[in-house]
Amino acid sequence: MRILLRACRHCCRLPFFSRAAGAAFTANCGGGPWRRHRVLAVQCLPMRTTAGSILPWEAPSRVTLLRTIDVALKDGNVDQALRAFGNYKSLHGLPEPRVLNGVIVSLSYTSSRRWLQRAYDLVLSVYQCNGNLLNSSSLTRLALALARDQTPVPASAVLRIILESGKLPDADMLSMVFLHMLKSQVGSYLAADVLAETCECFLDQISDRRQLKKLDPIKNNVTLFNMILESCVNFKCIITAQKIMELMSLVGVVADVNTMAVASRVCQMVGQRDELMTMKGSINSFSSLPFSQQYLHFYDSLLSLQFSGNDMDAAADLIIDLYRQQKSCTFSDNDVQKQGVIQIGSGNLKSGYRIMFDPTKLDKGFVLDTKYQSGLVVPISGNLVPSEKAVAKLIVGCVKAKKLGALSSFCITLHKEELKGISASDVINACIQMGWLHASHDILDALESAEIPVGVGTCMSLLREYENNHKPEEFNSLLQQIQKITSTMAEFHTSPSFTIKDIAKIVKDEIPQTKSSLLSSLVEETEHYNPGDHLTFEFNNSILFFCKANMMEDALGTYKRMREQNIRPNLHTFCHILCGYSSLSMYREITILWGEIKRRHEYREISVDRDLLDCLVLDFLKGGYFSRVMEVISYMSTHNIYCDKWKYRQDHVGTARLYLEYKDAVVDFQPLSYSMLGHFKPTLPDYSQQLALSAEKRSSRSFAVSVGDVLGGKSS
Repeated sequence: MRILLRACRHCCRLPFFSRAAGAAFTANCGGGPWRRHRVLAVQCLPMRTTAGSILPWEAPSRVTLLRTIDVALKDGNVDQALRAFGNYKSLHGLPEPRVLNGVIVSLSYTSSRRWLQRAYDLVLSVYQCNGNLLNSSSLTRLALALARDQTPVPASAVLRIILESGKLPDADMLSMVFLHMLKSQVGSYLAADVLAETCECFLDQISDRRQLKKLDPIKNNVTLFNMILESCVNFKCIITAQKIMELMSLVGVVADVNTMAVASRVCQMVGQRDELMTMKGSINSFSSLPFSQQYLHFYDSLLSLQFSGNDMDAAADLIIDLYRQQKSCTFSDNDVQKQGVIQIGSGNLKSGYRIMFDPTKLDKGFVLDTKYQSGLVVPISGNLVPSEKAVAKLIVGCVKAKKLGALSSFCITLHKEELKGISASDVINACIQMGWLHASHDILDALESAEIPVGVGTCMSLLREYENNHKPEEFNSLLQQIQKITSTMAEFHTSPSFTIKDIAKIVKDEIPQTKSSLLSSLVEETEHYNPGDHLTFEFNNSILFFCKANMMEDALGTYKRMREQNIRPNLHTFCHILCGYSSLSMYREITILWGEIKRRHEYREISVDRDLLDCLVLDFLKGGYFSRVMEVISYMSTHNIYCDKWKYRQDHVGTARLYLEYKDAVVDFQPLSYSMLGHFKPTLPDYSQQLALSAEKRSSRSFAVSVGDVLGGKSS
């Protein structure tokens, strides 16, 4: 073929090609029929050929290869189709979109990871050359196949290619892709990022609120958001969960009961007790609550936050409310017209968000995970009632915080309203067995003042403990109370000679001490009780409020008071401050915060998670602190924490434009900014050459993020 091509080119330059020359050419070539055909082909060539015209043998070759590809795809012969595709690409370049997407779809339907990788490599090569040839439908099928094969990094890359083309993936297909991606931790991170990028991409393109209809496929698929939120709860992604909920409010998602349950878990994880109280007011407006299993998550989260804040009065009131509530499986006519409210941030702030949820709407195919429940509320016969663990937490919290008034009021209310729950005698007996004698006596006095009778056996159990612990004053005081109690009882009133000494003798010799079923729960909760945790929670709650209100000076003042009082901050503290700084674009302050985080981490006072580090990388990229970016990513690589390099690259491209515009300005900031910028190697050709020249002029350390690593799906 090459000899023929050279001969043709030579003949095209000749004014004529005679038969004698043809015969001589045949003789020199050694003769033979195929050589004669070659000469005949040369003779048939036109005398003038332009560079843009198709040679006579090119068209049959193009059609033949396309036919070979189509036949191989129909027969399921992927190997032959790829060989023909490779030959076509080497000879004629990329084929038309129909053929290209047919190859991608056929490779997507295979169960071999090797063919899926070939399809992914093909998509990347086409994306770098001409992304307009790719079809979003075929890419979505490939993403689903990659996610099903448990390769979430390539699957997320394919979805992002669809988004960069300005198209919205099919919502149902996207749900299926996320369903497979969420099976792994890395896949959960990427699924949350892709969903956030999907919402942000189309919100940025919408200038008029009437154009929100473009987001209807995503807006109407609330299960998509529920899956992502639940994965954020499972992997403790505080910052990402709050971001997803804010995007739900901006997009206008009408949530269901599952969203309410998952959102309550997010609020519990973040520490947003006020938001749950707002939600409780909305839920209390319904006369009946179906789907009790979903509302169990809400009450469990709210009660857990009440205990975390050491607010025993509120916890006691909530437990009483649970005893009062009577659940029903039907709605009244008025409830159908009502909607619940999920508050994000303070309702008094302009920066607050709201998500409306329909209490009658439920996707039964979405099953909530129960392993992260606190176990404070349990379902019994269709009713939600406090567990023994919740009552034990209440007793321990009231005793340790010396809030016995709340515990006494709790017992009095249960008795007066005849609520089915723990009795006052059970509470007193449990305190006696734990050795909290003064607390038991105080509750006994409160019940006596409220004219609520207490069994004489309970009083005698307390009297025995006073005698065993050698407390004569308390012993004599309780004996007088017992005498008053027994004076009204028939069994003692019939014997006039019955004295206090006789009662003491009965207490000492005859009445057995029964063990309370609460004892084991009380022992366990006492071991886990830490008053410092309550103080940290309260300070974090204040810092969160100030950060949401953009009052960073007050937030820092609260943090300084924590340090002055030797109250150890936790991961939530720094997450709240970081989000506050990030919302105000205070990147220089974030560098100072990063130093504080590193010091705390070196002293093993806090543990740094991936969500915090990811937010730091994005903020440092936006602020131009590239040496800090390298530092954080180096830490992530050392500790095997996944880096979403595709997302970092996209943020870096915008930063590259900004810094190249001011590359000649003399500014006293990071001296390595421009040189570090060059090592990111963005995909934009207009910037890559300038960045390379800038990197050559300045000495710097190498940075691990390259386009090859990002597009190849390598994680560090």
